[in-house]
Amino acid sequence: MSIMLDRPSAIPGRAADLALLLVLATLWGSSYSLIKIGVDTIPPLTLIAARTLIAGVTLLAFLRWRGLRLPRDLATWRQFLVQACLNSVAPFTLIAWAERSVDAGLATILSSTSPIFVVLLSCPTAGVERLPPVRLLGIGAGLAGTVLIVGTQAMSGVGDQLWAQLALVAASICYGGAALFGRNFKGLAPVMPAAGSLLCGAVVLLPLSLAVDRPWTLTPSAQSLQALIALSLVSTALAFVIYFRLIARLGSVATTSVAYLRVPTGVLIGMLFLGETLAPTAWGGLVLVIGGVLAMTLPPRRRDRSR
Repeated sequence: MSIMLDRPSAIPGRAADLALLLVLATLWGSSYSLIKIGVDTIPPLTLIAARTLIAGVTLLAFLRWRGLRLPRDLATWRQFLVQACLNSVAPFTLIAWAERSVDAGLATILSSTSPIFVVLLSCPTAGVERLPPVRLLGIGAGLAGTVLIVGTQAMSGVGDQLWAQLALVAASICYGGAALFGRNFKGLAPVMPAAGSLLCGAVVLLPLSLAVDRPWTLTPSAQSLQALIALSLVSTALAFVIYFRLIARLGSVATTSVAYLRVPTGVLIGMLFLGETLAPTAWGGLVLVIGGVLAMTLPPRRRDRSR
């Protein structure tokens, strides 16, 4: 982990970054299944609080083992707190609440719109990533491919559970803001903002969990606890380190293309382990998603790199 993730020069090249993007999509794609198992006997708020705490403490222990320390200045910790709210506290809670009433297919589509919001949020700011037309086409192709993979019938539920659907859109806006704000950590090893933001998220979520769910009264099943451990260590701790590394190397727009890529990986996981079937339009959607991701991760021209 230390060789692959903390030293960008150790695995140079776009192919390696695309491979990590696929790994990240798989880790986050599997998180939905783990969450579904976890919330069976653990309330969503407590599950999320435990997820961030376990992941944050794990990365902190990893830093200590490496002989590294988190920054101690207040300004950096304020940035960690903002990142935590955008990347875990708000979106995790919104998604957990929304998925109680929104069908999984429509939730997947609405949750995959973060690349669009990266573009919209970056428009009013100075020094934004300049997007060539091919990247904009990639964003549109990825979203269209997502709809086709999940199945166009999922769109028939739009407007039925308006507040829950708006919560999913709000979560995507948070993820878009997190990808843009994550560029502030380019000077740090990826494990630093990953650990710092997760620890800040735990500080925010734990008091809420204690007050609302009273977790000492819960009796979670062994299966839910196993899902929580896998969700914390693999789909959160490891995934966040990869995420911050990719933001530093690919930029915010390219990194959020993982929102599209995790759709086919999630569908594949469902086919292999849950016996789910593909929508008739899935193969065409897969082609669009792959093309969109490739377009969104095209390296910028040399003249843009100096800006």
